[in-house]
Amino acid sequence: MTSTTPRTASGTTARTTLGTAGPETSALGLGLMGMSDLYGPADEAESIATVHAALDAGVTLLDTGDFYGMGHNELLLHEALRGRDRASVEISVKYGALRGPDNSWLGFDGSPAHTKASLAYTLRRLRTDYVDVYRPARLDPSVPIEETVGAVAELVKAGYVRHIGLSEVGAETLRRAAAVHPISDLQIEYSLLSRGLEAEVLPAARELGIGITAYGVLSRGLLSGHWQADRPLAVGDFRGHSPRFQGDNLAHNLRLVEALRAVAAAKGATVAQVAIAWVASRGADIVPLVGARRRERLAEALGARGLELSAADLAAIEAAVPDGAAAGERYAAAQMAHLDSER
Repeated sequence: MTSTTPRTASGTTARTTLGTAGPETSALGLGLMGMSDLYGPADEAESIATVHAALDAGVTLLDTGDFYGMGHNELLLHEALRGRDRASVEISVKYGALRGPDNSWLGFDGSPAHTKASLAYTLRRLRTDYVDVYRPARLDPSVPIEETVGAVAELVKAGYVRHIGLSEVGAETLRRAAAVHPISDLQIEYSLLSRGLEAEVLPAARELGIGITAYGVLSRGLLSGHWQADRPLAVGDFRGHSPRFQGDNLAHNLRLVEALRAVAAAKGATVAQVAIAWVASRGADIVPLVGARRRERLAEALGARGLELSAADLAAIEAAVPDGAAAGERYAAAQMAHLDSER
């Protein structure tokens, strides 16, 4: 296994706009989920220091969810933003996932009443009077998307929400939602290992002027270049049940990473930096969200800024990790069933 010295993070993150109706924001965002949930224990002080480092580097798009740690993530973000200018950041919040006191998942609620009640608690935890982008985390099959978006639109009119986003919905749902109110962006998994949106969802988003905020750009660590086949997983780390991290699937996927490592080394970059830069190269309307929990990982991710990929580089990357090459689905079957984007 070869090693590469990470590119140095330099400069300030470029600015962009989320779709044609969204806010101006940094062209790279920080996803906070892992600081509270689903990837095992996290160091709270280091998490806050990582948010500060991101802000100091010009990363202003901060993505959270009210169900990440059952409110803990929003409280963490409030603490990280203490003393900062609220107007200098863009806070994106997902809601609607229902959790039990035992951390269990109880489904999704996109009803108008739950939409408004959830935002009330979010505003209190964040100690702010508005959020920049508010989005249901998943499509609630029992509630027409028109009703859900209509409820968020009322919150926009009242000044509590600036822009409406969606998450993991398909092309038809995008069109129905956009007919009710302008949608700023669709948050959806997009990486070298997850390219399903390219067939229908991405073209529909572009037709409607909807931006993409891409999460999972490192496929939950698989494409970080740091994952080891024998890595022990903490209790509660969902990768212990993720198909791509199991047995033969993991061995296959790590072979893809090693092929990508050779391409990255030729660029003087790391695997993670090339994987992030590849997502960013897919279009100016795509904003990668990096899920760094520590400053060293953030610094590595920021090294992807300014990493230019030529046509030859892109060909080499896609030869190393061809479309559809990943072994295993991106979620377990029960979770896949909740993805309108996969239907």
